Amino acid sequence: MAETAAGVGRFKANYAVERKIEPFYKGGKAQLDQTGQHLFCICGTRVNILEVASGVVLQSLEQEDQENITAFDLSPDDEVLVTASRALLLAQWAWREGSITRLWKAIHTAPVATMAFDPTSTLLATGGCDGAVRIWDIVRHYGTHHFRGSPGVVHLVAFHPDPTRLLLFSSAADAAIRVWSLQDRSCLAVLTAHYSAVTSLTFSADGHTMLSSGRDKICVIWDLQSCQATKTVPVFESVEAAVLLPEEPVSQLGVKSSGLYFLTAGNQGILRVWEAASGQCVYTQARPPGPGRELTHCTLARTAGLLLSATADHNLLLYEARSLRLQKQFAGYSEEVLDVRFLGPEDSHVIVASNSPCLKVFELQTSACQILHGHTDIVLALDVFRKGWLFASCAKDQSVRIWRMNKAGQVICVAQGSGHTHSVGTVCCSRLKESFLVTGSQDCTVKLWPLPKALLSKNTAPDNGPILLQAQTTQRCHDKDINSVAIAPNDKLLATGSQDRTAKLWALPQCQLLGVFSGHRRGLWCVQFSPMDQVLATASADGTIKLWALQDFSCLKTFEGHDASVLKVAFVSRGTQLLSSGSDGLVKLWTIKNNECVRTLDAHEDKVWGLHCSRLDDRALTGASDSRVILWKDVTEAEQAEEQARQEEQVVRQQELDNLLHEKRYLRALGLAISLDRPHTVLTVIQAIRRDPEACEKLEATMLRLRRDQKEALLRFCVTWNTNSRHCHEAQAVLGVLLRREAPEELLAYEGVRAALEALLPYTERHFQRLSRTLQAAAFLDFLWHNMKLPVLAATPTPWETHKEA
Repeated sequence: MAETAAGVGRFKANYAVERKIEPFYKGGKAQLDQTGQHLFCICGTRVNILEVASGVVLQSLEQEDQENITAFDLSPDDEVLVTASRALLLAQWAWREGSITRLWKAIHTAPVATMAFDPTSTLLATGGCDGAVRIWDIVRHYGTHHFRGSPGVVHLVAFHPDPTRLLLFSSAADAAIRVWSLQDRSCLAVLTAHYSAVTSLTFSADGHTMLSSGRDKICVIWDLQSCQATKTVPVFESVEAAVLLPEEPVSQLGVKSSGLYFLTAGNQGILRVWEAASGQCVYTQARPPGPGRELTHCTLARTAGLLLSATADHNLLLYEARSLRLQKQFAGYSEEVLDVRFLGPEDSHVIVASNSPCLKVFELQTSACQILHGHTDIVLALDVFRKGWLFASCAKDQSVRIWRMNKAGQVICVAQGSGHTHSVGTVCCSRLKESFLVTGSQDCTVKLWPLPKALLSKNTAPDNGPILLQAQTTQRCHDKDINSVAIAPNDKLLATGSQDRTAKLWALPQCQLLGVFSGHRRGLWCVQFSPMDQVLATASADGTIKLWALQDFSCLKTFEGHDASVLKVAFVSRGTQLLSSGSDGLVKLWTIKNNECVRTLDAHEDKVWGLHCSRLDDRALTGASDSRVILWKDVTEAEQAEEQARQEEQVVRQQELDNLLHEKRYLRALGLAISLDRPHTVLTVIQAIRRDPEACEKLEATMLRLRRDQKEALLRFCVTWNTNSRHCHEAQAVLGVLLRREAPEELLAYEGVRAALEALLPYTERHFQRLSRTLQAAAFLDFLWHNMKLPVLAATPTPWETHKEA
């Protein structure tokens, strides 16, 4: 009996969101402030401001029109941020406070495509999709110039670094660079050397030289005094950004003299340093493996000595400018999250597999991100070995990889295996020992991969490259795709779930068929063994979860509640409860004993593909197609303790209230009852006051000493009491005191007074009508009583008296 009670006490009742990993960058411009402490980037309708040290989003700025942000720029003094939206509005922000200081129309007839501040942080240039360039005075709040003549979209504007020269450079769809004079309000020159879109303009420190880059695979160096091209450097890649390096020797980057050197970022996905004089490449960054590495943006924060680059996968990479040593990685956008897992012996990290060949490892404490490259196609599933240091991943590239995290949190690939003829959609690691793993594929087969002994020794040198895995057993298990595999806690059984609507049980290591679980009406998405009992849980596209007995393959229970496919299921509370996630974006907590859905957690907006529970069973992790990864915390014990403390406090307060009423300390009693927010208790106090011989004076004196918020609460309670004829007298007494003793202006200032009066009026009229009818009836009864005077009758002699007289 005690065991049963303890089991019930261990049941979970609720989870709360502890943390969210959400998208913060969806492509486009990214910018560092001068100190390198803050990172600004676009994410749809918002400009997000990240703290570089922690990776935390400090501010998320959204314009009132809630339209997509098309351009933004931070002033050189780091004080002013200006954003432009598709609604053709420009907003000036005090970004540290997150407030708009000015909002005005852009006057462009099409969205603003680019903007840039001048070196003094007083002028702002905007280039529009309408081919116009406008200049605004940010301090005095007016438009100063309007330049026409650019064909198509103006996608690039830049001021000359010398503010005394008052020059603006712009580039549009014709690949020419136009030089505008703010003083003469005219176009001074049109620089033509590129044959494709110009992607960046950067200037030397003395302001005499300009570097332009383009998608025509060349960089051009211009003499700004003569407005002529002095050198054309072929860089053999479509360049998205070029940055002039400080004119000082940097041996790590091959900069050996103090001449002009520049750095390029483009579609090859690597940073390269070029010598302008000779046109030679003096430094090439090592090319990382995998697709999606094309660089789309690059910017240099000279004061902070940091270089920021953005990849096509929406990852932001922060380098130390002098050595190009990678300092930080930020995963800006994960697209569709396909699987998530806790990593580390104490679940200190999280692995995320998204719609990408890259894996992302987040450290929960510091938000540091590590991006892992190795797979060449989308990673579909993950699983972690028992100790938490090793984990496996499988992908559409028909391969499986094993990764190891060291104590410093760095992850490397230590083994890989291939052999499947189609996408590998599911993987499961051995539970008892780190001895093998099993993969399931769309080729309808399951493979068992033993781990080499060299892999398990801690002295394995990663320099030798990943160890090759060899499949020990291959078994064709189903007639359709295998969506899930699970290994029993004793490593002797294997369960497979397939699109053919069945689950099967196999004996390991030979994969001998033991039985078939049939009963679902659609394909199975997940199978899971109970950690305590000989039970298998299956989740299906028919919206149900079923529990099966391993002895006779019979269905023990069916859980219905999801409105769409159930994608994942996991046992919690030592096998007595289930967590499930579905295509409806919901996560549900079930108690197995009574088939009850204890709680529905609604924080995702799309299919929840990933679900994993921590080792201590106190946290859960979910990942969904809405690009969010959510960390849930079990708050059952906290809520129970809070409820118990609240009940104890209620008992103490109730006793105190009874004591105050007994001592006739009505003011404190009324204040305490109002603080408890219990209308019935307040009513009891009002009734106690009204029972006093000097009721009117005491009620009035007590109410007048209340605070305004207490009077507002009392007025709310009156609305409730007034609906009942038994309590309307107390409500009317309180209302009478308020109306007599409070000024109309003060009453109208009460919160919710209009709604309260609207609710009070109809019931009050009804009560007065009832009283009027009662008074009329009483008056009529009194009238009848006074008019029912019987006439005095003459005394008639009795028959005996008549006989006597005779």
